[in-house]
Amino acid sequence: MKVIICGAGQVGWQIARHLAGEKNDVTVVDSNPELVQRATESLDVQGISGFASYPDILTRAGARDADMIIAATHSDEVNMVTCQIAHSVFAVPRKIARLRSQSYLDAIYSDLYRRDHMPIDVVISPEREVAEAALRRLSAPSAFETELFLEDKSQLLGLMLEDDCPVLNTPLRQLTDLFSTLSAVVVGVRREGSLFAPEPGDQLFAGDEVYVFTNVQDVARTLEVFGKTSKKQERVVVVGAGNVGLAVAQALEKRAERIRAKVIERNRPCAERAADALERTIVLHGDGLDSEVLTEANIARADAILAVTDDDKTNLLASARAKSAGCAMSICLVNDPTMVPLMHPLNVDAYINPRATTVSSILRHIRHGRVRQVYSIGDAEAEVIEAQVLSTSKIAGKSVRDIDFPEGVLLGAIQKGTEVVRPRGGTRIEEGDVIVLFAMAKDVPELESLLQVTIEFF
Repeated sequence: MKVIICGAGQVGWQIARHLAGEKNDVTVVDSNPELVQRATESLDVQGISGFASYPDILTRAGARDADMIIAATHSDEVNMVTCQIAHSVFAVPRKIARLRSQSYLDAIYSDLYRRDHMPIDVVISPEREVAEAALRRLSAPSAFETELFLEDKSQLLGLMLEDDCPVLNTPLRQLTDLFSTLSAVVVGVRREGSLFAPEPGDQLFAGDEVYVFTNVQDVARTLEVFGKTSKKQERVVVVGAGNVGLAVAQALEKRAERIRAKVIERNRPCAERAADALERTIVLHGDGLDSEVLTEANIARADAILAVTDDDKTNLLASARAKSAGCAMSICLVNDPTMVPLMHPLNVDAYINPRATTVSSILRHIRHGRVRQVYSIGDAEAEVIEAQVLSTSKIAGKSVRDIDFPEGVLLGAIQKGTEVVRPRGGTRIEEGDVIVLFAMAKDVPELESLLQVTIEFF
């Protein structure tokens, strides 16, 4: 597959890294020569320095025979024009654009992206994706990471194990015997900074970060088994009233259960816009790092603080200050993955990585065929892939114990019809089943070959 990626920033670079690693023909375009050089030196990609919306630049990038173009520059307008030119001049079959401005995303203007207007096949909104991720974090407050799969019937939970975890020093194979009716499956473990797919004989230790698959109805019990609580979030403080913070506050207002939310915003015009857009939510004008402002927001009695400003340091420090003041739970937005190790010393409970969220969303639309969803783990260290089993797949008709999965791949859940089941050695994989797998990044190409997933654009 030949792909042109416009924009070599964090998101563009990660997408290029994924696709190049899977032996696709990738060309990166960016107006910043240094970013292009970084991509070509560290990845197996070609690079073009120039403005992505210029037809001559797209010609040099090979747009005439490209299968897909991904416009992920920092400018919405450049991304839109790039897709228009890719369609009108080069007839590129598939066009994906990242758009940030909420005005472009309003449902009443959705006709704008029809082929006879502004031909964009898939619109990705980082702010909306991040807001949805934040709401998922609030739904499982004891988890530092969470994502839904299999038509929202199966949930991936990222859990930090403490000294009081009941299943420490227990071989994973024994968990099945101890909790025979529980659907939980441990698919990934991060220990001392290294992520790996565990063996059945591996034990869990305090300080481990584990990734667990469980049925949605078993979430509360799964959390209990791993020493976590599932307290409801009734009082939430949001720091930052930008696109993400405002979207979260609006979503909280629409929830059936009554949630008392307060928003803190230091920029007065932004705070005023949020106050006009929200009905029941109190908006405070002030700095989320100011202890007096946090006291005014009654942070000591809050069930959770969600720090989603555009500054990582502010988010981390506001979360830490809120926890020290008595807030039960802290979640912060972190763009820079090198800052994640600071969470534990600062007593921050969970984080949202906008880059990983956006990359996962784009990958979901790139891998067509029978792949339904892709979720990126950590700094692109692993992926969770949801895929339907084809009749021609090498795993169709086999029992789980007889399937030769790559070493870094574990099966998390299987959907048979409308029922989601925990995979066991004797479970038979049939054509039409939908499976969810955890795969280390290096094993993804071999896994896709095993599944015989084809990339279809037409």
